[in-house]
This record gives sequence, structure tokens and C-alpha cells, in this order.
Amino acid sequence: MYIKARTNVHRTIYHLVWVTKYRKAMFTTPERRQAMKAFLFVIAEKNAVTILESEILDDHVHLVVSFPPHKSISSVMKALKGASARDWFKQFPDTKKELWKGSLWSKSYFVSTVGDVSKDVVIAYVQNQLTEYNSGRSRRDPSLS
Repeated sequence: MYIKARTNVHRTIYHLVWVTKYRKAMFTTPERRQAMKAFLFVIAEKNAVTILESEILDDHVHLVVSFPPHKSISSVMKALKGASARDWFKQFPDTKKELWKGSLWSKSYFVSTVGDVSKDVVIAYVQNQLTEYNSGRSRRDPSLS
């Protein structure tokens, strides 16, 4: 799935994971899980983030997302975590007492890129540009290598 924008074509897919503060089990019912999932989908849409897959567990969130390359991972995480916490406490105000200092999320997160080719395949492709690709035509003088 490539996305065409005015100045670029991209396919940026990330696996994002973050946990509740102190790994506190907050999403223990289907209603709570569904509420958090709904919050995240609305926030993602407002921030040009496409959620490809999601799972809410008792104490953490997994998302597979795509967003334009001009957005930073940290800005996307800030939007998702900040707004979802605000929405959560509006709908479930009693849960704030269960968390020390009232923070829903831990400050940390995990992020990994997702792709359908390995790093080794990309490296080999780049290394072989002069010999195997571009119909044998060099885009630069091979004597400069």
C-alpha cells in the first residue's frame, strides 16, 4: 500500500506499543477496551494516522499504523497518548484515583518499523544498482566508485 502525496510517495508502517503507568490493569472489560480503541481511532483520524491493526490488552496497547513521513514518531505518540488519556478520564473519571499522580500512560513506548522486505534485501538492492538494475545503465560514472 503506497500512498501518493503531492511531493512524495511513501509506505511507512510502524508497530507501536505503550503501557499504562505502573502496568496497572485498566482495560479489564470489553467496554473499557472498546472505549480506548474508539478514542485512538478518532485521534488517529484527526492526526492523519491510519490504524491498520489494533489490540488493547489489560495494561498496554498495540497499534500497527501508517502516517506521512513529515510526521515524527514522537509527535504521533504524543498525540495518541495525550488525547487518549484526556478522553479516558472524561469517560472513566473514577479510574484516575487508581493511578498515582493520575497519569494513565507510562512515559516510554516501543516503536518498530514494519516492512515486507528484509534489511539485507534493501542493502543488496542498493549495492547492486550499477550492475543489476536500471537496465544496466549507470546513473553515474562507475569509475568514481
